[in-house]
Amino acid sequence: MNAPADDALGGLWWACRRDLKLAMRSRTELAVIVVFFLLVTSLFPLAVSPDPELLRSIAPGIAWVAALLASLLGLSRLFAADHADGTLEQMVLAPAPLPALVAGKVLAHWLATGVPLVLLAPLAGLQFGLAADAIAVLAASLALGTPILSWLGAIAAALTLGARGGASLLALLVLPLAVPVLIFGAGAVESFASGLGADAHLSLLGAGLILAWVFGPAAAALAVRIAHE
Repeated sequence: MNAPADDALGGLWWACRRDLKLAMRSRTELAVIVVFFLLVTSLFPLAVSPDPELLRSIAPGIAWVAALLASLLGLSRLFAADHADGTLEQMVLAPAPLPALVAGKVLAHWLATGVPLVLLAPLAGLQFGLAADAIAVLAASLALGTPILSWLGAIAAALTLGARGGASLLALLVLPLAVPVLIFGAGAVESFASGLGADAHLSLLGAGLILAWVFGPAAAALAVRIAHE
């Protein structure tokens, strides 16, 4: 593929397009993430009481935990392959801003792994007997929250790059930081179901998403530079 453009938008688009093409070549890894999400959300109704009210009450938490764990599956390879073949070093030295290149990689990761989870949210909600409007809130919370998980994972993946047991360290870093996202995401559906509305929770997720896109590129780029040095 051609070298990235010198400007930020060109670098972002180049990195996003490149990583999406690479992701399409490894469809098995993407399928594993989707199947994992479906299995986790499908096994819980079989393992707990078949009481419809209980299933509806635990559905948001289960869907969000499944999305969090599924997103962790591909995070360790976000920078690992580029680090191994020297591409990451070329990105650091490229004329395009490194934060833009990192942002493109994170965007591609979310498009390849986060968007399928958002699209599968209605199926997960139907398994637990959620109403259509509650399913819409669940999908909206996942659409706002999964990019934040991608940014948290990208920073952690860069910090653990080249470390022994990097995947385990990555999970230890991401899981505590993802707790607020998990609480607001699942809380949006629970609050909506109780009649209080989901606006507050979704607004907090939206604010977190804005902060992630404002500060995430610089933080992840700094972590990449530290790993490179």
